[in-house]
Amino acid sequence: MKKQQPQISEERILEASWELLGEEDIEKFSMRRLADRLGIQAPSLYWYFKSKQALYQRLANQVSKIILEEFHSGGDWREQLGALAVTIRNVLRRYPCSTQLMMMTLPHEPDIIRFTNRMLLCVEQTPLKEEQKLQAILTLTNYVFYFVLDDYQHQRSVSAIFKNQEEMPAGEMISLLDSMSESDAGLFRSMFKSGLFELMGSDGSFDFGLKLILSGIEQVIKEQER
Repeated sequence: MKKQQPQISEERILEASWELLGEEDIEKFSMRRLADRLGIQAPSLYWYFKSKQALYQRLANQVSKIILEEFHSGGDWREQLGALAVTIRNVLRRYPCSTQLMMMTLPHEPDIIRFTNRMLLCVEQTPLKEEQKLQAILTLTNYVFYFVLDDYQHQRSVSAIFKNQEEMPAGEMISLLDSMSESDAGLFRSMFKSGLFELMGSDGSFDFGLKLILSGIEQVIKEQER
């Protein structure tokens, strides 16, 4: 008997994948769990995606497409890269585990290729060497990826701490720091007491890190122009 394709669409599979990633994170994601969410048998998913990695590729491609749709910037290379970094961060924060997906996949999808090409166009008119142009955009994207990922992991850790009621009271933390020597914890203690660690993951923190990277690229460009 000829097999019939399941009554499910690729769009619905992608939608359900995002839902599942938002609830259980990527470590627990599986084709079986996804099939349960869709109310179908796991083998039915393979009509659309040959493997979980193929599904990840398509999800990353979807994220890349959204970034391209939302990125609008003119100006010089610095303005373009700055706006692109902000756009990438904004999109990644809306889609659970999208940072991990972008880091786990290869540029074998059309919109991932377009996304990479668009980044390269930002620095195309600079005097940087070809390998430097590639390294510049890789450094920028890696910064954004790890910034978003670090904030995501921090929020997960905080949630787990409150859920398990394992948080160390602020008073105990200060007592611990005060019991340590100046050479071991002096700078950390000063920053902790002044609340600087609360700025981690903030817009201001992101903007400052982005400024450091763009200024570094600018310095290399100036050296090339000499």
